[in-house]
Amino acid sequence: MSAIGLLVAFGGGIFGAAIGALPAFAFVGILTMLGVAIQLAVAPAATDFFGIPFGVFGPHVGGFASGVAAAAYAAAKGKLDSGRNIVTAGMGLNSPDVLLVGGIFGIIGYVIVWLLAMVPDFGPGLAWTDYPGMGVVISAFIARFAWGTCGLCGKTPEGERFFHPTDATKWLAFQSSVGQLIVIGVGVGLFGGWLGVTYGTPGALLAFGITAASLLFLTVGVLTPVTHHIALPAAIVGVASGSIILAGIAGLICAFVGEFYARVFLDRGDTHIDPPACTIATMTLVFNFLTSVGFWAFLPVPV
Repeated sequence: MSAIGLLVAFGGGIFGAAIGALPAFAFVGILTMLGVAIQLAVAPAATDFFGIPFGVFGPHVGGFASGVAAAAYAAAKGKLDSGRNIVTAGMGLNSPDVLLVGGIFGIIGYVIVWLLAMVPDFGPGLAWTDYPGMGVVISAFIARFAWGTCGLCGKTPEGERFFHPTDATKWLAFQSSVGQLIVIGVGVGLFGGWLGVTYGTPGALLAFGITAASLLFLTVGVLTPVTHHIALPAAIVGVASGSIILAGIAGLICAFVGEFYARVFLDRGDTHIDPPACTIATMTLVFNFLTSVGFWAFLPVPV
């Protein structure tokens, strides 16, 4: 925590709100890939660059959370069609107060992660959760209770069942069926796991970077799958276990966990609670805990 850090978080939050939450997050992915390239090409210890995509412009600051909060505020003030709209650039609303909300939430995200880092980890290199992911989740709930009207889990229209929303309200209608979740979960899990097994921690970061950067296509209307919550935990399992098969299983689990969080917090809501961030925060906790107790050594999976 520093005065400069707070100032930069404020500026990053304004910028994130100005370009929109999803485009900002895609830039986090691009910056992560650049960081991995530097790390692999220059020196394994060259990690200072990651202070950008996971620090001053991390998802919990200007890389996503500020845009989510700005959208919730703008919708509450009648300046945006929906608080779940995380694609529209806040700058285009011609409303400086929307950008200032982004700046304020940049600071909030910075402080949240500073506090989260005070919780004891499971061991060296084993954080108790993914700090930026958990920061995104907490920030989003603050924004929901500040400007949303749907409560914690949203409101179900009369005649509908809570866990069976219509395509119009689903997080990703094209990525919500059992078949789609199985295939994309296993596929991305195997890919992310291979990166983790092959390149270690830089590979896990690269898995996240590639899948996060791919969301640039979603911002322009291409029905691109959202998979960073699959790739990153699967890569973590790959690094810890050395098994691509276990990583594929982890990816499958995470695909369904993401959809579960979407149905609980997002599909019935009027602000954005990010299912991938919820999944990454939860499954990083689970998988790092399993690593800390030596769980993977008991599984006879050679590949």
